[in-house]
Amino acid sequence: MEQKKILIITYYWPPAGGPGVQRWLKFAKYLPDFGWKPIIYTPENPSYPLLDDSLMKDVPENIDIVKTKIWEPYQLAEKLNKSNKKFKAGQFDVGKNQSWKSKLSIWVRGNFFIPDARVFWVKPSVKFLEQYLKERKIGVVVTSGPPHSLHLIGLQLKKKMPNLKWIADFRDPWTEISYYQHLKLSKSSDKKHRQLESEVFRNADITLATSYTDAENFRKAGANAICITNGFDESDSGKTAKSQNREIADRETHTLKRSNAQTFTLSYIGVLEQLRNPENLWKVLDELVKTNPDFADSFTLKFAGRVDDKILNSIENSALKKHVLNLGYLSHDKAIEEMQSSDLLLITNFPNESSKGIIPGKIFEYLATGKQILSFGPDQADVSKILEQTQAGMHFSYSDSESIKRFILEKFELWKNGNNLENTQNIEQFSRKNLTQQLAEILDQAVH
Repeated sequence: MEQKKILIITYYWPPAGGPGVQRWLKFAKYLPDFGWKPIIYTPENPSYPLLDDSLMKDVPENIDIVKTKIWEPYQLAEKLNKSNKKFKAGQFDVGKNQSWKSKLSIWVRGNFFIPDARVFWVKPSVKFLEQYLKERKIGVVVTSGPPHSLHLIGLQLKKKMPNLKWIADFRDPWTEISYYQHLKLSKSSDKKHRQLESEVFRNADITLATSYTDAENFRKAGANAICITNGFDESDSGKTAKSQNREIADRETHTLKRSNAQTFTLSYIGVLEQLRNPENLWKVLDELVKTNPDFADSFTLKFAGRVDDKILNSIENSALKKHVLNLGYLSHDKAIEEMQSSDLLLITNFPNESSKGIIPGKIFEYLATGKQILSFGPDQADVSKILEQTQAGMHFSYSDSESIKRFILEKFELWKNGNNLENTQNIEQFSRKNLTQQLAEILDQAVH
């Protein structure tokens, strides 16, 4: 039986690195198993903030990839202020760290490039794709954002081709994302953002969300929203969820002793910007290494990824300085190795309540390792529900110092006494293949 065709419009595609590329890379990898032939539409000359050639191995051999040129103003922004490189990844200086150049750049970014600086790709893409879709008889299109400009491609194609089935995939929210309030928007710019977002919600046949809360919020805003979370690929970790659960069951019957004198390692894997900086955690750790000699002798704080210079500088000026191992940005494969060699894994979210629906994609790769997770973010966050369901760790607010200290010391004592810290369950639901099956079922219903 001939496979049904689906065009995936995505800015991020290998060799792009970071979490933004992996969602649709993995869907594209497994969709053919469920009767769908993915075709990728992506920029020919993108300005990626991170590169990771190791992800190329997941690109299906015979997949069709269509590329057209894009113009982006980031080179101009970087000439104005070197820190504007962060804009590519939705990051920028905040609060006391903002210079006048940063403030000006943020104002320009929010008010002149709506919804974002990739908006110049919309018009030529619509012109090209209208003909391409008709010639190849493709009836289903996905737009993945951010950048949310890509949803405007879907919106205009839907208006020109009403019978087209359009899925708008929101890896992060648009106006509800935490940094939106920092964009220094005029009233008219804010209105424009919200009008465009509303049009996307009302016109897309299906709006995909990556969290339960986001899906609920999108439905309240008029979208036909469904949640499909991100996940982990069993082929990345080298073990299946079932075999992992068997290992965990075996560990419950006896205590595993440490075979060498490795340190008790708390690791943050990925990009850490100022808006998600767990300052209270650094204070707790600083106090522990000052007051607990046993902990100080054994503790390592490991970073594998891109950490904001302001965060690193503050840690360098504390007692934690001697305990930091900063590996810099690593390939995806190497990053997973660093997860697996850690004892505790750190994940952070934006502190405000509107961000409780954000589920950082790396939590699922954390789950696949079986390691315990220390999480920060707003109360009643979706991340907290996942950790409770999988028994994979604890979620804290940014101000909860004593509970954080107790949790860390509890895990340290277990480690010191030779008890293995791995203990997760119910993680199979988050495998990339199972999630792709959910997506395929939704697509099948949409075209019938």
